[in-house]
Amino acid sequence: MNRVVHPIEQESYRRLRARLDTSHFPPLTRAVVERVIHSAADLEYANDLVMDEGELETAHAALHTGAPVVVDVEMVAAGITRRETVCRLRDAVAGPGLTRSAHAIRLAYEQVGPGALWVIGNAPTALEELLTLNAAPALVIGLPVGFVGAVESKAALRESGLPAVSNVSEKGGSAVASAALNALLYHPVSHSEETS
Repeated sequence: MNRVVHPIEQESYRRLRARLDTSHFPPLTRAVVERVIHSAADLEYANDLVMDEGELETAHAALHTGAPVVVDVEMVAAGITRRETVCRLRDAVAGPGLTRSAHAIRLAYEQVGPGALWVIGNAPTALEELLTLNAAPALVIGLPVGFVGAVESKAALRESGLPAVSNVSEKGGSAVASAALNALLYHPVSHSEETS
């Protein structure tokens, strides 16, 4: 993806790297960590995020070969400006034991099937619902924010064994979730990915 980086963003990254050494991270992990920190101006994410470079490589390849991107809320979609996303929240309805966010995840899975990248930045119940499905995701970016259910849903994601980006704390949100996806979207595609 050819992308012109604005001078303000360049300066922001320069300042970030002056305050935090990220050079020890592998390439895609570094890209995700830096873009999440950049989106929140919060250096603590460097020690809060949990991800695996091999899983990111697989997800990066899937993303750049057209795998669908599903988001839990329109605010996450709004942060992903260079890729179409699926968000079914407007079509969803709450029911007994089912939040509207959880229903939206069911609807999205019915639409896209397995192999998608899921970006959840708002609702812990959306992440919990995704974990009940046989979604076979390329990646789950599970960064819901909040004092109720966020930490637990992210812990359940890590315990599930699914390829994931998560964090340990209550922090998260739409901006950081979309930033994590954008890090993979903006990262250059290697020649081996183009030919595989």
